[in-house]
Amino acid sequence: MFRTFLIKYGEIAIKGKNRHLFEEALVRQIRHALSKVDGEFTVTREQGRIYIDCESEYDYEETVEALQRVFGIVGICPVMKVEDRGLDELGSDVIRFLEQVYEDHSQTFKVLTRRAKKTYPIESMEVNSELGGRILDAFPDMRVDVHDPELLIHVEIRDMIYIYSKIIPGPGGMPVGTSGRAMLLLSGGIDSPVAGYMIGKRGVVIDAVYFHAPPYTSDRAKQKVVDLAKLVARYTGPIRLHVVNFTDIQLYIYEKCPHDELTIIMRRYMMMIAERFAALDGSMALITGESIGQVASQTIQSLAVTNEVCKLPVFRPLIGFDKQEIVEVAKKIDTFETSILPYEDCCTIFVAKHPVTKPNLKVIQRSECKLQEKIDEMVETAVESAETICVE
Repeated sequence: MFRTFLIKYGEIAIKGKNRHLFEEALVRQIRHALSKVDGEFTVTREQGRIYIDCESEYDYEETVEALQRVFGIVGICPVMKVEDRGLDELGSDVIRFLEQVYEDHSQTFKVLTRRAKKTYPIESMEVNSELGGRILDAFPDMRVDVHDPELLIHVEIRDMIYIYSKIIPGPGGMPVGTSGRAMLLLSGGIDSPVAGYMIGKRGVVIDAVYFHAPPYTSDRAKQKVVDLAKLVARYTGPIRLHVVNFTDIQLYIYEKCPHDELTIIMRRYMMMIAERFAALDGSMALITGESIGQVASQTIQSLAVTNEVCKLPVFRPLIGFDKQEIVEVAKKIDTFETSILPYEDCCTIFVAKHPVTKPNLKVIQRSECKLQEKIDEMVETAVESAETICVE
């Protein structure tokens, strides 16, 4: 029965003079999300609200699911939209709403009116009282409970009047495209897709780089990462995924450097290469899925040594999360089942048996001096030969 959705947002409301820019970005993201849903939709904004009118037949569940992946939305309200024909007719509309939406008419309820149209001749409290009386007359088994009602009936009085009782939670955050662009180091694990999701939720456009190591990693491992990028892109919008052949660099490091330092040195070169792609794409930061103490390369000392090669800021949104917290988010955004598929990525293939957990920067730099003969040329080759996949 619902032909209109009222969209509520949170942080955007406190953006002052720039608020309209964030609202426009949110409207664009809503239109993009609905472009993938069957049906015709009109998206408009006015007075701190965004409205979606369904102009044709549409799938309600599919539409709500698409909107629940739009960052910036905090509430999705299926509404009955009616014209202002006076309080008596409004009472009839509310009764009709309850008849059509609910089979059980024995709940406790409360009417909450918001009179955004200040020229409306009746105060909100009076509207609440009048509508509550009409509901009690129509449904004698219903009872008023102003403190803890089972059913909260919202009435918003604007140029049109909107009646609703359900607020479906959205993902929150800020609309994608309002906070710049960043480069995600995406692996086939659980953590990095979650990190990309969380930074995307703050309005950042996400691109990604994946380090592939054929023949030590298979095409299935690469496809797994592409699939993860697609799942993240449902929230963040299209992602440019750069697939870098990292095999020669890894083998060279393996040959020349102490094996307990392999993880740190490889990670440093991954960060360097990721910065190269960040510069090409206009990204202003890197994103990783690292969490303090989770593995040897994620101790504070290791992170400090890794950071030393970076000129760009490195965002680590999972830094204080434990594994179960990360898994919970991964399940919520549907990346978990793909992440645990048993296809190795390049990091796990070359991991040392006893990696250094408290690396010394000067020692690591001395080890890297053994790579000077070929490493710059190999990095250049890896960047130039990378495959770029546009993922949506």
